[in-house]
Amino acid sequence: MALTTRRRALTTLGAALAGAVALPGASAIAGEAKKHGPRPLWRAHAHNDYEHPRPLLDALDHRFGSVEADIYLVGDQLLVAHDPEDLDPARTLESLYLDTLAARVKANHGRVYRGHRGSLQLLIDIKTEGASTYLELDRHLRRYKHLFTTYAHGRVFPGPVTAVISGDRGARVPMAAQTVRRAFYDGRLADLGSPAPASFIPLISDNWTLNFTWRGVGAFPDAERQKLRTIMQAAHSRGQKVRFWATPDLAGPARDALWTELLAADVDFINTDDLLGLEAFLDAHEQA
Repeated sequence: MALTTRRRALTTLGAALAGAVALPGASAIAGEAKKHGPRPLWRAHAHNDYEHPRPLLDALDHRFGSVEADIYLVGDQLLVAHDPEDLDPARTLESLYLDTLAARVKANHGRVYRGHRGSLQLLIDIKTEGASTYLELDRHLRRYKHLFTTYAHGRVFPGPVTAVISGDRGARVPMAAQTVRRAFYDGRLADLGSPAPASFIPLISDNWTLNFTWRGVGAFPDAERQKLRTIMQAAHSRGQKVRFWATPDLAGPARDALWTELLAADVDFINTDDLLGLEAFLDAHEQA
């Protein structure tokens, strides 16, 4: 993944609002909220999610539909960090993500977001050698029954969380050889139209700057807009979703312009480090 500017510390207003005085009829509204939580923002992808003050939890508080965790294989442990010098034995994939998700899904009767169908995407970016890291990851995922979307003997069985494997390309071979797996492969634009089906590559991710010159300033060139629409049509016709990384992520008109074009083209995931900024943008555009 391209490096992005380290995020600013973000705060939320939830605690401040919790003490608001109840109005007539509020008890009925509260009862409904217990059945159906806030509307998830399925398009929102938390890039390098683990760098937030509260990994996973901050993204869920902002209703994100996808979170990203980079992992390193150290012995038989999967440690979460951006760079090797940041490795901490206490920051494992289990402690930051898997255990928390399992507890949340159990509490929400089988769903990540109470009362809302849909699967949270857990994009796992492998930073060490792909094949060996994936095989260890597979052993870890198998410990969480009923949590993950599963491919078994040619069929996909949806779960509340869908693990998608990105990063080192060496993971592809052992994944493709499995008849049962609890994860899927993150393809690249070169995989569009390849024989690999959506049951193996449900997501196509690529670097925006390697495919488009536009950064949100001025008009989107017609040829590039058509290229984006062609990509989306090709992916969606095969049941695949699309995400671009390295898109502008500094708040301002350029970012808003680019995000607006991504929505107009029906790009499935918008990549950001700014949880609050993307939440506000998607809410304003009434996108789920």
